[in-house]
Amino acid sequence: MSPAAPVPGLEPAFTVDARLGPVEDHGATRAGHRRIIAVTGGRVSFLAGGQPGDGPVDAEILPGGADWQVVRPDGTIEIDTRYSARTASGEFVHFRTSGVRSGPPEVLAALLRGEAIDPASYYFRVAVYLETSAPRLSFLERSIFVASAIRGADTVSYTAYRVT
Repeated sequence: MSPAAPVPGLEPAFTVDARLGPVEDHGATRAGHRRIIAVTGGRVSFLAGGQPGDGPVDAEILPGGADWQVVRPDGTIEIDTRYSARTASGEFVHFRTSGVRSGPPEVLAALLRGEAIDPASYYFRVAVYLETSAPRLSFLERSIFVASAIRGADTVSYTAYRVT
């Protein structure tokens, strides 16, 4: 009999506060009802660098990214984002998220109108994948991250957790 695999845990890794542009409704496509939302800026705070004793690393989210959403017939939204951030030292980190936002139709409609909604009233989860050319941040490429996100009127915020 082989040994049991370790049970994964979660440890906080970084926070993201992204600013968003308005929803661009592209209508029904072969993939589904397509919406695109520009990522216009924001901040990332990595709780630690890659070496013992490293402190937090902050980065600015750069304009030019987006969320390419597909809205399913039941109102569930498939999340597919790509954006980049730059540290004060000029290092780049590329983010890609994939996930789902769902909830009661009236809650999803209120979010679309930009209303403040209790995050417990909807489901918004993403997997976060990172790439970087910065040696001190390369540890980010060797883990899986998940997050529970909050949608504001023109923001998305989340704490990403490293799956241990």
